[in-house]
Amino acid sequence: MTSDKDPGIVPEPIVDGPDRLFGTAMVDQLYEGVYLVNPARRIQFWNRGAENLTGYEAAAVVGRFCHDNILNHVDAAGSSLCRSLCPLAATMRDGVAREADVFLRHHDGHRVPVRVRTTPVVDRDGKVIGGVEIFDDKTDLSTARSELTHLCDLAMTDALTQIPNRRHFEMTMASRIAEFAGYGRPFGLLIADIDHFKVLNDTYGHATGDVAPHTISRTMLEASRASDSVARIGGEEFGLTVTDVDGVALGAIARRLGSLVQRSRIQAESADLQATISIGGTMARPGDTAATICGRADAALYRAKAGGRNRAEMDLP
Repeated sequence: MTSDKDPGIVPEPIVDGPDRLFGTAMVDQLYEGVYLVNPARRIQFWNRGAENLTGYEAAAVVGRFCHDNILNHVDAAGSSLCRSLCPLAATMRDGVAREADVFLRHHDGHRVPVRVRTTPVVDRDGKVIGGVEIFDDKTDLSTARSELTHLCDLAMTDALTQIPNRRHFEMTMASRIAEFAGYGRPFGLLIADIDHFKVLNDTYGHATGDVAPHTISRTMLEASRASDSVARIGGEEFGLTVTDVDGVALGAIARRLGSLVQRSRIQAESADLQATISIGGTMARPGDTAATICGRADAALYRAKAGGRNRAEMDLP
C-alpha cells in the first residue's frame, strides 16, 4: 500500500483542544466517519458517520484500542494493517498527514472499500497528543449501486444476496461476448464457489448457510469495479465478468477476491466463522460462446477444488 504525503491534499494538524472539537454536534453529524485516538491508540471519539459506515455503535467502540482489529483494515492485497504501521499509527509517529485506500470490515462481516485521511492532533508546543482518521465510501461505487437499484425493479436480483441473479449474469455474458466479437474489447470470467458449503449448512444450520453467501457476495461486490458484474449463479456459486483486463490482471483480481473473502467474517449464533472460496477463471477467446467460456472457467474451478481449495486456477492460452 502506498501513502500520499502531499500536505496540499491532506488536512493540517489539529492544534490542541481535541475535547472542544470532538464534542460538537457538527462533527457528530458529518456523513464521513471520524474517530479520535490518544497516543496509546485508544479510541476517544466515534461519530455517527462512523457508526453508519461500519455498523459499530460508539458505545461498543469508544475506550477500545484501534489495534484491537475492530475494523481490521486490510490493503487491496488482503494484508492486515492494524497490527503493523497503519496510516493513522504512521501519522502519529512522524506527524505527517496521509491518504490511503483500504478495506475495512463491517460489523456484519463483509468488506467495504474506503478512502482514509489521517492527521495528527498536536498541543500548543507541537507535541503529538493523538490522531484523527476520517473515512468515507469510495465514490466510484455509486454507479454500481444505482445499477443495483435498477436491477431490483427489473426483478433480476437474487432475493437472498441482493446482487444480480443468474438471468442477469446470462444477459451480461451475451453483452460482453458481443463487445468482444464486434469491437475486440477483452473480458474475463471468474467463477467462485464457497468451500465446504454443505458442511457449513449441516453443522451450523440453514440460517448460517444463508448468511455465508450474503456476506461473501457483499465482499465481492464491494471489492469489484463499477464496470464489472458480480452475480449469484447457484446456491454457493458466483460469476464475475471482468472487462478490459488481460490474463495476468484477471489472475491477480481472483487472488485478491479470495484473500478478502477469507478475511471476512460469517456470523453464526454461537461463533464468528471464516469461509473461503475457490475460483476458476479464463479470458474470452475468438469464437467463444457463453457455454465454452463457462466450461473453461468451471474446469479451472474444479482444479482449484481438487488442489486444496481456497485458491484460484486460471485457464489461459
